[in-house]
Amino acid sequence: MAKLLALSCLRNDRWGQLSPRPHYPSMPSYPKGVSLQKPDSEPESTAVFSVVGMTCAACAGSVEKAVKRLPGIREALVDVLNNRAQVFFFPSFVNEETIREAIEDCGFEAALLPDDVNDKSVQVCRIQIKGMTCTSCSSTVESALQALQGVIKAQVALATEEAGVQFNPNVITYEQIMDAIEDTGFEAVLISSGEDLSKIDLQVKGASADRSITLLEESLQALPGVLAVDIHPEVNKVSISYKPDMTGPRNFIKVIEETGSGHFKAEIFPQEGGRRDTHRKKEIDQYYRSFLWSLLFTIPIFLTSMVLMYIPGIKDVLDAKVVNMLTVGEVARLVLATPVQFVIGRRFYSGSYKSLRRGSANMDVLIALGTNAAYFYSVYTVARAATSKDFKGTDFFETSAMLISFILLGKYLEILAKGKTSNAIAKLMNLTPDTAILLTLDNEGNVISEEEIDSRLVQKNDVIKIIPGAKVASDGFVIWGQSHVNESMITGEAQPVAKRKGDTVIGGTVNENGVLHIKATRVGSESALSQIVRLVESAQMAKAPVQKLADRISKYFVPLVILISFTTWFAWFLAGRFNAYPKSWIPSSMDSFQLALQFGISVMVIACPCALGLATPTAVMVGTGVGASQGVLIKGGQALESAHKVNCIVFDKTGTLTVGKPVVVNTKLFTNMVLRDFYELVAAAEVNSEHPLAKAVVEYAKKFKDEENPSWLEAQDFVSITGHGVKATVRNQEIIVGNKSLMTSHSIAVPSDAEDILAEAEAMAQTGILVSINREVIGVLAISDPLKPGAEEVISILKSMKIRSVMVTGDNWGTANSIAREVGIETVIAEAKPEQKAEKVKEFQASGKTVAMVGDGINDSPALVAADVGMAIGAGTDIAIEAADIVLMKSNLEDVITAIDLSRKTFSRIRLNYFWALGYNLLGIPIAAGALFPSTRFRLPPWIAGAAMAASSVSVVCCSLLLKYYKRPKKLDNLEIRSIRIESSSDTMHGN
Repeated sequence: MAKLLALSCLRNDRWGQLSPRPHYPSMPSYPKGVSLQKPDSEPESTAVFSVVGMTCAACAGSVEKAVKRLPGIREALVDVLNNRAQVFFFPSFVNEETIREAIEDCGFEAALLPDDVNDKSVQVCRIQIKGMTCTSCSSTVESALQALQGVIKAQVALATEEAGVQFNPNVITYEQIMDAIEDTGFEAVLISSGEDLSKIDLQVKGASADRSITLLEESLQALPGVLAVDIHPEVNKVSISYKPDMTGPRNFIKVIEETGSGHFKAEIFPQEGGRRDTHRKKEIDQYYRSFLWSLLFTIPIFLTSMVLMYIPGIKDVLDAKVVNMLTVGEVARLVLATPVQFVIGRRFYSGSYKSLRRGSANMDVLIALGTNAAYFYSVYTVARAATSKDFKGTDFFETSAMLISFILLGKYLEILAKGKTSNAIAKLMNLTPDTAILLTLDNEGNVISEEEIDSRLVQKNDVIKIIPGAKVASDGFVIWGQSHVNESMITGEAQPVAKRKGDTVIGGTVNENGVLHIKATRVGSESALSQIVRLVESAQMAKAPVQKLADRISKYFVPLVILISFTTWFAWFLAGRFNAYPKSWIPSSMDSFQLALQFGISVMVIACPCALGLATPTAVMVGTGVGASQGVLIKGGQALESAHKVNCIVFDKTGTLTVGKPVVVNTKLFTNMVLRDFYELVAAAEVNSEHPLAKAVVEYAKKFKDEENPSWLEAQDFVSITGHGVKATVRNQEIIVGNKSLMTSHSIAVPSDAEDILAEAEAMAQTGILVSINREVIGVLAISDPLKPGAEEVISILKSMKIRSVMVTGDNWGTANSIAREVGIETVIAEAKPEQKAEKVKEFQASGKTVAMVGDGINDSPALVAADVGMAIGAGTDIAIEAADIVLMKSNLEDVITAIDLSRKTFSRIRLNYFWALGYNLLGIPIAAGALFPSTRFRLPPWIAGAAMAASSVSVVCCSLLLKYYKRPKKLDNLEIRSIRIESSSDTMHGN
């Protein structure tokens, strides 16, 4: 699980310090006939592009995929946090402009950077935005931010009410970005500035004078590893950015207290909880209070206009004249409705003003227009009644007051529901324990003392004691003790995992029994938990392509509704004026003008742009959160949308379909060589290889060594031949270990006995390895890698889901076919090199398939990038995990089905949301406009239309929330989880 730390791209200090090893392994795409080696006649060129729009490794993969499909590309390095793509290419086949266009064609903005700006860094800040109501608001903020010089990419999410901004700190600061948001009429609160990943706030007491503050700052700056010190004397706060590898918060507290000669006291700055949660609670309280106050005034208005007027006695009081035709009831309603309209409803005026000031129109504009029309027409009727002796009119004070009350109730319920969509992140963030037991050890490793400290004070290389029932305080590895740890909260794995010395543990998991001493390796923002949280947050910010529909509609929605509303009023007004309908249609309490006005107001307040804007992001938020809780990390809406279309899955074999821990099960020698000497030579050659089969051979060879940590003979001239084996010189003997094709390529004859053993091993789904010493085959090793539990059932379930399964492997055809037969896969591609795997994926895509690739190794990364959806097994390599769109943290094959099923359920929910949101508006607006009135006399009073509008947003959010109850397919619960037992047949079969 330590591999989970690759889930988030780590920021390089400078672009120029990128490792020469590709961020994603190479996937050469040369024109036919072009040599894989650089042509002597043509120099290689390098170009660096600024790429706008990347938010995670999946985005980087898309960029790389687009570039590497071009002819003449030798390599492409993508740095997601610094928003750079470095491309090595041959100018005779491709140029910078073609590369730039290829990047833009896959949905990102690209610009060629001159050499002098290549190492300029790009920072990312996250800002909370208060006051957004619909996609019109989020689009306006996004456009304003994109227009700022120095802003490379701005992404505004309505559902999370946040903006993620990538900017050049040499051109613009995050303070200026926040000012730009404020200028658009919204309130901005900084969540993170993106300057450093590791930052801590300390509260310092006793430092008030300028001299002591300066002294404090200088002392902290002098510490190695401290990047920046920011002091806020008004709240006694010191913010320190640092490198966790070199220092930590306990060092800062020690320095602060020593600097003040005992007068300064420092501790972790108290936090009220997450800013997002604090803001949401505050907003919920505000809407709740506003709704109650509104109700206090609206109920009497409703009673005087709708109920009490039918009660004898009270009716006489309400109808009593005050001045001319002005009645007591009208005065009472005017007095009660005014504070609702202008005090409680002032948020709608404010929102409308800000929206119109920036040249757009949002939901607040519709509400303000609708309520003002009802209120000011009612004021007009009151004024006419007060000045006329024969005027008889009806006021609509109850319409404006009830509209505001229902809309406030709807917003309250909507924010309440929206808060629940991000519960997954809140639960993850709450996993970290409040305290940790810090151990002090002597040079012999004995415990001298133990101390309970705030878990945020844990530093790298600290030794932490974890008692039974306690949460693990940070990522690390066990140095003493054994226990079982429940990792379900992080990985979704139901069964507790046994831990003993040397095993890794993840912060936030729960120790079941036994005491563990762990050494902290990654703390704070570097921990797996923090990076998972960041990945899920990034996924929830990213828009799914399907959301573009709502964004396009929102630009024209409000102006169109206002036009329809005025057209409706005018049409009914003219119809009434020219007697186009019978007078009997007009209700007794109003005239034709008032009837037309009610139709116009109803149209204005029933239209709901919010429901459209929330349809996609809320479902994506809940879907990605549910996935994280089930051990399936989905990197955003793009991955979620692509996964539901998958109809072909390409599986790697080793570590994906199989356990990935091969063991030697059979050895056959063709000489009288001592087995110990044989394995000593073979292990010396294989120990330098990273291949799983090589590791299996070395592990098996340890049985013939007495020492616990054996040292192997020195191997010279070591060469690893990808997909074939290794070659080295040990004790002046040439050792070649690999497959049959490696022997053939070196002109080494393979005896018929060896051929028979290879065939027999392959028939049993084992991998046969030949060993040659001084160009003579002297032995065959049979290596078995057992199938993962449930692999056969998973392939069967995929067939029932109409998804084709394909196996691709670098292993030999015999073993590959045996494994394929065992699991039920019909299409097999064997002896494939890494770049060939990617080419096979492209071939399936070219035949019209939507392809998912499931793999775990470095050699799978090109195929993961090439596929429509890359799925990485969580226990795989860092690079494979970074290249993937979906990470299966439990390393269980059944999670492939969970990921696809979850994406299908999420997208069916998005479709349902769109159907509801669009259908509601398409049906509601005509009904509100009086389409049914001529035939049925049915009309929607404005206050009912307002209630329906409020209900539509709530229903869309609640529809998305139902995803929280997602259960993986029942078929998976019936999978037989078998224990894996590896039995070795005769370990030594000697013969001549």
